[in-house]
Order: sequence, then C-alpha cells, then structure tokens
Amino acid sequence: MKAGLRFLLVGAAGIAALVSSGVSASAANGPYTGTGYDISYPQCNGNSLQSPLPTGNFGIVGVNHGRPFTTNPCFGPAYMYATAPGAPAPSLYINLAYSGAYRRDITPGCNGQTQSQAWKIGCSEADTSFKSVGQRTVFVWWLDVETANSWSTNNASLNQDTIQGAVDRLHQLSVGVPVGVYSTASSWKTITGANAVYTPVNTAAEWVAGVGGSCATSNQFDANPIWLSQLNNGFDYDNAC
Repeated sequence: MKAGLRFLLVGAAGIAALVSSGVSASAANGPYTGTGYDISYPQCNGNSLQSPLPTGNFGIVGVNHGRPFTTNPCFGPAYMYATAPGAPAPSLYINLAYSGAYRRDITPGCNGQTQSQAWKIGCSEADTSFKSVGQRTVFVWWLDVETANSWSTNNASLNQDTIQGAVDRLHQLSVGVPVGVYSTASSWKTITGANAVYTPVNTAAEWVAGVGGSCATSNQFDANPIWLSQLNNGFDYDNAC
C-alpha cells in the first residue's frame, strides 16, 4: 500500500507466532486462510518485479500506481506471480480518491447514470481499473481508502458517494465477486465523517491496516467483518481473520 498508513514492524518470529497462535489459522469470517501478502508498484523495477518477493497462502495485487486513473507498470507480472498452484486467484485492490478535478476522467459507462458527480467519479475509478485488468480472474476486489490520497475536507458525503460509486460499478462489471474496503479506523472516520459509522452498501468485509495483524473486532471501522489484517516485515503480509 502507499505511504500514509503506518504499520507495526514485527520480525519473522512475530509472524510465525501469529500463525501458530491461531490468529491467522483460519478465516472465520471470510474466504482467506493462513497468511498472505500484498504487492504493487513499490515492488517494481521499471516494468519488472523486484526480487526477492514475499510468499504466502494467497496474494493481493495493486492495480494502480498509488492514485486513481493510473496503472501499476508491473501489474501483469505481479498478477502472474500471485497466481500460485493450489492458491485462490489473486485478489486485487484499487486506489480511490475524491477531487473535483477528476470529473474530466468520468468514463462513458458512468457518465450516463443518474447519480451525483462524486458517485460518477468513484464509478469511473473502478471502471478504469477494471478495464485495465482485462479478463483476469479476481477473487476479491478491495478499495484502498486512505488519507494519503485527495478527499473532500468539508463534505464527507462527496467522499461517501465516491466510495459507493466504485462499489456499485465493480458489482455491475464483476458479478458475484465480493467487494471490501482497506483502511484504518482513523482514516475511515476522517474521510467518511466523524458523526456516524458509514458502511457502503453491498460491501462484504474490511481489510485493516496499522494494527500489527490483529483481528480484534475493536479494530473494525465499519459494520462489516474483518477478513484481513495487515502487518509489515519488510513486505506487507496479511493475516486471515
């Protein structure tokens, strides 16, 4: 993931302890098991993947280059790397943000719909990312919602509409594939509003950063269950919850 979310640093022994303690032994709430990893453009060297790379029970690949309407130059090789025998198809994550300037990037498939401009921006962010993925199989779609990207600072409803637009478009284009959100409690509150817990319609789960791989329900940021909790040990690893 991009800078802006802080991760607890633990050693390899810490990861092993989390697994052996049962924290990541099975996914009580979702489809993942064990410990996996996520990779994206930071693992790129030009258009090629750096070496070494993390390994795990499952892989999650970033579609964008840290911002909406951009492309990870190593997406193809990263997707192939994360397609391991016996593992589920890679999950994918896309970056979301709201800015009025993104209205120039609204795609035809979203512009013809009747919702707000912010909804169309989120719809178009998902639309553009989906098209860049092509015909590749996706296990779960994840929406990266963090304060390092641009968001409205005085109207949380614009940010909420953007997120919902992305959720709706992915369900339109990728029928039957779950859609979840990656964030932290503090980032989520800052972006979606501090007065009430916002849960996008038709989202399935949370992927939580910044809590050292903990699956405690106290780390939830919306009403959905936690499926994954991220920790960092040189690479980003993810515990199934």
